[in-house]
Order: sequence, then structure tokens, then C-alpha cells
Amino acid sequence: MLRTVRWGGIGRHALLEFGVSAFAIAVVGALWAGDALAAAYPERAITIIVPFQPAGASDSLGRVLSKPLTEALGKSVIIENRPGAGGNIGIGAAARAKPDGYTLLLTSSVVVVNPSLYKQAGFDPMKDFAPISDCGASPNVIATRADSGINSIAEMIALARSKPDLLNYSSGGIGVTPHLGMELFKSRAKINVTHVPYPGGGPAILAILSAATQVGSVNILGLMQHVSAGTIRVLVQTGRERWSELPNVPTMAEAGFPNTESETFVAMLAPAGTPQEIIDRLANETNAILRRPESRETLKLMGFGVIAGEPAVLRARIAREVPMWKDVIEKASIKVE
Repeated sequence: MLRTVRWGGIGRHALLEFGVSAFAIAVVGALWAGDALAAAYPERAITIIVPFQPAGASDSLGRVLSKPLTEALGKSVIIENRPGAGGNIGIGAAARAKPDGYTLLLTSSVVVVNPSLYKQAGFDPMKDFAPISDCGASPNVIATRADSGINSIAEMIALARSKPDLLNYSSGGIGVTPHLGMELFKSRAKINVTHVPYPGGGPAILAILSAATQVGSVNILGLMQHVSAGTIRVLVQTGRERWSELPNVPTMAEAGFPNTESETFVAMLAPAGTPQEIIDRLANETNAILRRPESRETLKLMGFGVIAGEPAVLRARIAREVPMWKDVIEKASIKVE
């Protein structure tokens, strides 16, 4: 029979007498608090940080997800663009956010690239984040304005070789996969094309449209509307297979440069320590939206191939790509302070 115990000097001994340790009570209390938090979630608006300016790959996907996520969760889901430092400002802000499910991160491949690219990226993709969804990926492309006079990747190579200081190219920033992929291609093709980094994929595309750069190495997401309008010509794409919406555009391998593939993935993450129940709900709701036929079709037209991978899938991708891009960066001697 239980007897009343005085909480004080004898409290610990009394608890042990009944076979209950203070540690066990603390654990149960923490679990109860986590369950209560998850059960009530969400109680207010959720912010998804996109670490780039509008119109890039991450932002475009965020705009597709925000409304249906708002409907599914019953609270507003707000996209907040925090560009700067190649994505480090926004990613770092998300890493330092309270792990309660109200601040999330929707980012491109820079999350696995920047720790090797910057001396102080300000985050560790494995330690600072809890994976939610490997949303999907899309190939990068080398493109030019439709009236540039460059009609194929072979013509661009020939022009770069005949006039080594003529061409420049835009990308969404130093160290993004379009930049790294272009540098890999340049080394394989033995050409010089000057890199002009912009703060995100949207501005990099605008640089092509305005002829601020003769060509651009950008992700296909956000580009397709300009291709369909006939204002941008895609010369080559970097996926392993031809993209269904660009059936006449060759892959790097078909253009004569095998083993030069690269793609941009977009993933959703939460700060490390976010309750698992919240992670699971966000993963389920996000992936269910991505798997909807209308979502797939919308994203396909934008140039995005849906994966809708569970947290374990994203965790495996991060573990695989961090060392992969580290090797590319070291071999190309790319570094940002």
C-alpha cells in the first residue's frame, strides 16, 4: 500500500523504496511534455525559412507547399526568404531556432555543400537538423538567351575556345550545385567561362534574360516558364537521363562528357531536437501533398522530380552527399571565407 511521502530530504529514499527513481520520473515527465506538445501542435503559424531570394528552386517549391500545408495543419504556413552568404544566413537561423516545429527550413543542396565550401558555414547538416522530407530533385542546365546566337553546347565550347575571355556565366551563388557542376564541366571541356555568382536561382535566371551574362548554369526549377515562352534556350542538362519536358536537350554524357552529372535537391528540415511526433506529422503531411497527382504535375512542369522521401531517406542523402561534394570542392580548389 502506498503511503504519503514528504518531498524533502527523504524524498529520494522514499521514491527508491517504491521502486521509482527520480530519473524515471524525469524521463516520464519529459515524454509526457513532448507528447502534450505534439498533440497540441500546431497552435500558431509555422515559418518555413528559404535561404534564398524568391523564384529559385527552394522558394518555388515552398510556394507550392505552403497553401496545402496550411490546410492540412490548420494554421498558416509562411515562407520567409532569408538570403545571403550562399544560403548560410538562412540555414544558420533555422539551425539556431527553437526546436518546437514552428521554424522549419526548406533548402537546396547547399546544405550539404557549404560546410566544405566555407571556413565557417555556421551549421552542421548532420548534427544541427532533423530531416523531414527529401522533397525531390531536378537537373541543372547550361542555358542562354534564345537570341544569343549560341544554339548548342558544341557552339558554346567552340566560342569559349576561340575567345577564352569572352564568355561569363551566372549561377545562384558560389558553391551551389549549378556552380560546382559548371566548374566540373569546364575542366572536362578545357574551356574558360567566368563565373558571376548571384544571390539565388531567380536572379541568376534574370541575368540570362537581361544578357548580363551570356550563359547561365542554373537549376531547371523556375526556368521552364522562360523556356516555354521561347526566351531561354537550354543547351545541355546535367541529369543522367533526358528530362521529359526537354526531350531534345542532350545530357552531359550525350554531349560527350560522361560522369559530369549533377542535380539540385530540395529538402525540408527542422532544428535538431524537434519532437519526433512533430517530425513524423510534418513528414507525413508534406509527402502526402507532394504525392498528389496535381502537385506532381505542377512541379513536373516547373522542372522538379518528386521524391517525397521519408526522414530516413533524407538522412541517407545528407550522409552520402556531404563527402561527395567535399571531394569536388577540394579538387576544384573552390573556397569561400
